[in-house]
Amino acid sequence: MSLVAEAFVSQIAATEPWPENATLYQQLKGEQILLSDNAASLAVQAFLQMCNLPIKVVCRANAEYMSPSGKVPFIHVGNQVVSELGPIVQFVKAKGHSLSDGLDEVQKAEMKAYMELVNNMLLTAELYLQWCDEATVGEITHARYGSPYPWPLNHILAYQKQWEVKRKMKAIGWGNKTLDQVLEDVDQCCQALSQRLGTQPYFFNKQPTELDALVFGHLYTILTTRLTNDELSEKVKNYSNLLAFCRRIEQHYFEDHGRGRLS
Repeated sequence: MSLVAEAFVSQIAATEPWPENATLYQQLKGEQILLSDNAASLAVQAFLQMCNLPIKVVCRANAEYMSPSGKVPFIHVGNQVVSELGPIVQFVKAKGHSLSDGLDEVQKAEMKAYMELVNNMLLTAELYLQWCDEATVGEITHARYGSPYPWPLNHILAYQKQWEVKRKMKAIGWGNKTLDQVLEDVDQCCQALSQRLGTQPYFFNKQPTELDALVFGHLYTILTTRLTNDELSEKVKNYSNLLAFCRRIEQHYFEDHGRGRLS
């Protein structure tokens, strides 16, 4: 199919209403999914809940390989498959649902800057901890990542992924960082988020945006994921307004929507 034809099909699909059978795919929840992917999935789930769009979460061992971008989560809506929060936000906007239309241009630019901060600091720290911290790699990451697969494929896939992430860390200047330096970066990110949130219920006052969904996905997952120690979660716990923020979104968009507690 040509690019013009693909664009036409996408435009037609965008005009169709949101279906009741829309599906989000991620890795196996209990034994496989890692911190960073769980955070990304939860951010998308929170965003769709905030848009009041129904989504069914389906766990698949090969979700990473099913995704068109190789990253999770991805959603299957009608005949469209879209992966990662940014493209999903744009896809949902094309269907007439947006959380940030009420912001002015300055606020939108600020929102995007904070989303970049979260992705550059929190997401990168999660990847570092999973694949570069030897204690976490040895006790948690390799076993979980390879859990659905038989030996020796489980080890091969885990080492391959570790090599990919370490190469990325070197490329962005994180290759020689210590764990303490990474945790300090996380603390600085949390401090910036805490200051921006202040006493407001959401980052832009009374209504959530995709920034709120992204921050919730990462912070909530950090707070509720078992790691080799509590150093990462303790950085978040230092900021009471961020804890209240996570609890507020959990209560309003998950417990009140019949999803039950996330933890």
